[in-house]
Amino acid sequence: MIISFDYQEIRDAIHFEELVTAYFENLRDEEPNNIVDIKVYPSGIGTDGGRDILVTLKVADGIETFMRRWIIQCKFHKKNISTDEIADINIPTLIYSYKASGYLLICRKKPTSKLTDFFERLENNCIFGYKYLVWSGEQFKMRLLPKKNILQQFFPNYYSSLTNKN
Repeated sequence: MIISFDYQEIRDAIHFEELVTAYFENLRDEEPNNIVDIKVYPSGIGTDGGRDILVTLKVADGIETFMRRWIIQCKFHKKNISTDEIADINIPTLIYSYKASGYLLICRKKPTSKLTDFFERLENNCIFGYKYLVWSGEQFKMRLLPKKNILQQFFPNYYSSLTNKN
């Protein structure tokens, strides 16, 4: 019997951040891939000011190598995420202060339409070209499915049910 793939095996918000960190650390191993180098910096325990993880990617496009930096915020709430959950963060200033390309919010559940509208407005009105993205829990799970090593580490019951199916 295959166990459903859900976040029940993730213990808490810290474990979720570890999962997201592992996902980005494993990006360099994907094929095909233009990532030359990747550095992943978790913020650690305590108040993070809107940055759980900082990801710096060195990417080659066949003409030159360039850098992309992303501020990653993780929300492991049991409810859908709204703008209230990030209201105390000045995201454009945060992006600017880290010299980042954008801000990615990864949620356990779904973002509310108010939050997605807010991110769309930020991106459409940004004179610096910053990107503002949200991945729902389902979108993130779809990215995790092909990563057997992450499934084995963070979803051992699910992984075991896949490998032991009849």
